[in-house]
Amino acid sequence: MITSYRSCLASAVLCLAIACTPKATAPVVEGQPAQPAPAPVEEDLSPCPKFRDAPNPDEAETNYVLYRDFLRAGDWDQAFRLWKKVYAVAPAADGRRNTVYADGIRFYEYYISQSQDTLQQAAYADTIFSIYDEIERCYPEGGYIYGIKGFDLFYKYRNRASKEEIYGLFKKALDTDSTKAPDFVVNPMASLLVELYDEGRIPQQEAYHYQGILREMIRKGLADCAGTACERWQIIAEYTPVRLEYFETVKGFYPCEYYLDKYYPDFEASPEDCDVVRTVYSRLKFAGCPQEDERMARLIRIGNENCRPEAGPADSAYIYLREAEYAKAIAAFEKAIAAEEDAEKKAKYALNNAKIYEVHLRNFSRARAWAEQAAGIRPDWGEPYILIGRLYASSGPLCGPGRGWDSQIVTWPAIDAWQKARSIDPEVRAEADKLIARYRQYMPNREDVFIRNLKAGQSFYVGCWIQRSTVIRTAD
Repeated sequence: MITSYRSCLASAVLCLAIACTPKATAPVVEGQPAQPAPAPVEEDLSPCPKFRDAPNPDEAETNYVLYRDFLRAGDWDQAFRLWKKVYAVAPAADGRRNTVYADGIRFYEYYISQSQDTLQQAAYADTIFSIYDEIERCYPEGGYIYGIKGFDLFYKYRNRASKEEIYGLFKKALDTDSTKAPDFVVNPMASLLVELYDEGRIPQQEAYHYQGILREMIRKGLADCAGTACERWQIIAEYTPVRLEYFETVKGFYPCEYYLDKYYPDFEASPEDCDVVRTVYSRLKFAGCPQEDERMARLIRIGNENCRPEAGPADSAYIYLREAEYAKAIAAFEKAIAAEEDAEKKAKYALNNAKIYEVHLRNFSRARAWAEQAAGIRPDWGEPYILIGRLYASSGPLCGPGRGWDSQIVTWPAIDAWQKARSIDPEVRAEADKLIARYRQYMPNREDVFIRNLKAGQSFYVGCWIQRSTVIRTAD
C-alpha cells in the first residue's frame, strides 16, 4: 500500500465537499415595487453521468449512501457490490465531487493487497488507471490527478511507466498548480529531477526551474502548515533539500548567493578551523563569488593569515582545492601520497580526497574508498571512520524516502563505523559518542523489526550504495 500520509491526502482531496450556499431573495425597498428575483445561476457540474442522469435517480442515491456505510464499517465485499451499481449509472455522483471514482480506486487497491495472483493484480491496476483517466475527463480542474497518477506509478507500479513518463506527470502537476500542487509530489519529483538531469535527459534551465518550485513549496508548506500536515512537510524537508544538493556539483547551476547563504554561516561558526575555511572558500570560489564581496574578502583574509598549507608535495593540491579545481586537486593529492614518506601526512592527504568526494562532488562511494585508504595507511586514526559513518548516516534520502525502514537502516553501519573510530582513537571518542547518541533515535523500532520476521542481534545486509553487513538494533 502507499504511504499513509499520501493516503490521507488522497482521501482529503479526492473527497471534495463543496458547500451549497442557500440563495436569498433581494430585499424589498418600502414604497417601491418589488424587484423580481434573479434567475438561478446554472452550476458548473461534471459532464459525466450523475445521479439525475440515472434511470432511477433515487435508487442510485440510495445505493451510494448504503455502499459508503458498508465501506465505513469495513465490509468491503458488500460495499463493492453496491458501488458497482452506482458506478455503472452515476459515476460522477452529484456532479460536484469525484467520490465514486475515488472509492473505486480504494476498492481495487484493497483487492490488490488481498490477492497473490499477479495477473489479477495487474488487471486491478489496469482498472485503477482507467478510473484515474475518468477522473481527469470528468473533473479536469487542477493538477491533482497528474500528481497522484505519478505518485502511484513511482511508488507502486514502476513497471507501468518509464521515469520520463512519471516525471512528465509531475511536471504537469507543477505546471498546472505551481506551489499549490499536492505535497506528496515533492519527494518523488526531486528524485526524478536529479536522476534524469544526471543522465542528460533534462536541460539545466528546466531542472533549475522545477527545483525552485519544489524549494518554494517546502518553504510555504512549513510556514503555513497546521496539524498533521506539519509532520508531512517535515518529512519532505528532511529529504528533498538533501537530494537537491546534487545540483551544487553542477557549475553555474546555483548563483553565488545560494552558496553564501548555505556555507558562509559554517565559517562564521568556526573561523579558526582551517578545514572549514578551505571548504567554504572552495564552495564560494566554485560558485564564482566575487572577491570584492565583503564576506568573501573576510574569508580570504583569515585564510591567508591562519591556513596557509605547509610546503611539500601536497602544496599544489591545496592550491587546486582552494581554486575549486577538484579533479586536479584529487590527482595532486594522489601524487603527494606516492611522494610522501610520513604515514601521518599520507593518511591526511587520502582523507582530503575523501572529503572532496563527500562535500564537493557528492560521490559517497568514492569518498568511502579514500577514507578506507587513509585508515589503511594509519590504522590507529579514527577520523576516517568518523567520515565513513557520516556518509552512511546522511544516506537516508539516497537509500529511501527520508524516513521509514530503508532510510533508517543506514544508521546501523554508521554506528558500526563510529564504534570502530572510538575503539581505536581516544582523540575522536567524544565526537563518536555524540554521533552515536544522536543517531540511535533514528534506528527502526522493535515493531518495525518484528513485522519483517527479524530480531535484534541478527546480521543484516544493507544495500543501496553502502552494501555492507551490520547488526540489527532497535531504537526502543
